[in-house]
Amino acid sequence: MYKAKDIAEWFLNRNRVQMNFEDSEYITNLKLQKLLYYAQGYVLAKKDTPLFDDEFLAWEHGPVIRKIYDRYKSNGSSGIKYDEDFKVNIDGETIRILEEVYNEFGQYSAWKLRNMTHETSPWQTTPRNSVIPKQKIKDYFKTQIA
Repeated sequence: MYKAKDIAEWFLNRNRVQMNFEDSEYITNLKLQKLLYYAQGYVLAKKDTPLFDDEFLAWEHGPVIRKIYDRYKSNGSSGIKYDEDFKVNIDGETIRILEEVYNEFGQYSAWKLRNMTHETSPWQTTPRNSVIPKQKIKDYFKTQIA
């Protein structure tokens, strides 16, 4: 199992790599939160185990991991420039799932992803500012992923 911070950095690094080869925008904090939510959901559905222990809160603008929000909130709605060396060792199966999530959802704007997460039952059925149970996330994504 990984830390949400490690997976967040994976997405930021992956985005940086893509920006070297094609026109792309930096990932914002809002978008990063949604990519983490989809990544957690996909891994729970495909591997029956959480990607990370960190909990999502059902905030007004969708699922949020507080630690990640706090880490990048100084960026506001601007993209996050990731200039660090990415050194986390992630297993191949997890990388394939993260790539799937990035390719599927990374193309959307932060606001589009926000609206998409508002359509998911884990966020809809969790009281605002409460923890979204991992079991709810797992059950929902098992019905969404073929």
